[in-house]
Amino acid sequence: MIYKLILFQRQINIILRRARILKIFRKFTKVNNPVHKKNITVNTTKRAEKGSRRFKIIRFCIFLSGLSVFAQLYLFQPLLPMVAGHFKTSVGDSSLLVSSTTAGMAAGLFFFAFRADSFPRKELMVFSLILSGVLTVVSAWIPSLSLLIAIGAVKGFILSGVSAVALAYLTEEVQLSAVALAISTYLSGNTIGGMSGRISATLLAGEFGWRNAVLMIGIESLILGLIFSKFFPESKFFNPQKTDYHLKIKQMKRILSDSYMLRLYGAAFLLMGSFVSVYNYLSFRLETAPFSLNHFFIAFIFLMYIFGVFGTMITSRLSSRFSRKDILKVSLLLMLTGLLLLISENIGIVIFGLGLFTLSFFAAHTMASQMTALHTKEGKSSTTSIYWLFYYFGSSLLGSGTGYVLHSTSWPVFIIILSAAIIFCFSLIWQNKSLKID
Repeated sequence: MIYKLILFQRQINIILRRARILKIFRKFTKVNNPVHKKNITVNTTKRAEKGSRRFKIIRFCIFLSGLSVFAQLYLFQPLLPMVAGHFKTSVGDSSLLVSSTTAGMAAGLFFFAFRADSFPRKELMVFSLILSGVLTVVSAWIPSLSLLIAIGAVKGFILSGVSAVALAYLTEEVQLSAVALAISTYLSGNTIGGMSGRISATLLAGEFGWRNAVLMIGIESLILGLIFSKFFPESKFFNPQKTDYHLKIKQMKRILSDSYMLRLYGAAFLLMGSFVSVYNYLSFRLETAPFSLNHFFIAFIFLMYIFGVFGTMITSRLSSRFSRKDILKVSLLLMLTGLLLLISENIGIVIFGLGLFTLSFFAAHTMASQMTALHTKEGKSSTTSIYWLFYYFGSSLLGSGTGYVLHSTSWPVFIIILSAAIIFCFSLIWQNKSLKID
C-alpha cells in the first residue's frame, strides 16, 4: 500500500513537471514565434508598403479622388461665356458659379478643421465623392442661375470632405518611405482633374451644349466615386475621436496673432484670387476680336496647367539650394511679367505669357504652402487649414470681384488691377524678414 502511494506521488510530480515545462515553452514561443510577433507589431508591418497590392490600390483610388474633386470644382470655369449668354447675365454674375463652389470648399475646410477626425476617413470621402457627383448631375437640369449657384456652394462644402482628410489618410495608412510618392499621386490627380475637367467641359459644350457637358462630367464623377467606394481600403490606423474644441480654438487664436502667418495667408488669398481671375475670364477675351477663337482652340489653353507641374517640381528642387523666401519673391516677379504679357493682342505672346504666369503661380503657391507648414511646430493641421481657407476665399471673392471690374471697364484695366494685387503680395512677403525656416 505504501509502495503504491509512493509510486502515485512520483507520477503526480512527473505530470506537474511536464505541465511547468509546457507552460514555459508556450510562453517562450508566444514571444519568439514569428506569427505572434506579427500580431504584436501590427502597427508597423501592416502599413501599405511601396509595391504592395494595398499600396497600389490606395494610389489608384486617391488619384481618382483628386481627379473627381477638381474636375467638379472648376467645371463651370470654361463654360462661363455660354452660361452668361444662356441666362442673359453679366460676366461677374456668371462667375459666381465658380466662386460659390470655391467659397463652399473654403467653408467646408473651416468646418473640417474642427470636425474631420470625428468621422471615419473612407466613409467621409465616399460620401463626398458620390453626393457631389449626384449634385453635378442634377445641375444639368436646374433652370435658375441663382439656384445653380446655391447648389455649387453646397457641392463645394461636400467636396471639402475629401481634401480635408486625404493627406491625413495617406500619412496614417502608408509606410513613411512611400508617403511622398502617395501624396504626389494625389496632387497629380488634383492637377490633371482640374485640367481635364476644363478641357472636356469646353469640348463637350461646344458639341452638345453646356448642360449636356455638365451632365456627362457629373456621370463620370459619380462613376469615379462608385469605383472609389468599391476598392479604396478602410483605415486600419485611425479611429474617429471626439473633437477638443477648446484646444482647437486656442490654436486658432495663436496662429491668427502671428503676423508672419497673416502675411502668408494674405499672399495665399491674392495668389489664388489672381490666378482664378485670369482663367475665369480669359475665355471671354479669346472669343472676341482681335482673336475670335473657336471653342476647340480655347479648350486647349487649359493645357497650360502642365506648366504648373513643372513649376512645382522646379521649386521643390531649388528649395534645397536657395531661400524659400527668395524663390517666392522671384516667382511673384515672373508671375507679374506673365500677367502683363496677357495685355498683348498677339496670340503667341498671350500663350507664352499664360504659360509663364501659370508656372510662376504654382511655384509661388508651393513655396508659400511649404513656408506655412514649416513655420509652426504645433497645430500644423490647423495652420494649413487656415492657409487653404484664405486660398479658396481668394478664389471666391477676388475671382468674382474682378469679373465685375472687367464687365464695367476693359481687359487692360482688369490686368492692371491684378498686377496691383501681385505687387501687394510681393510687399507682404518682403516684410517677412526674419524667417525661421531659412
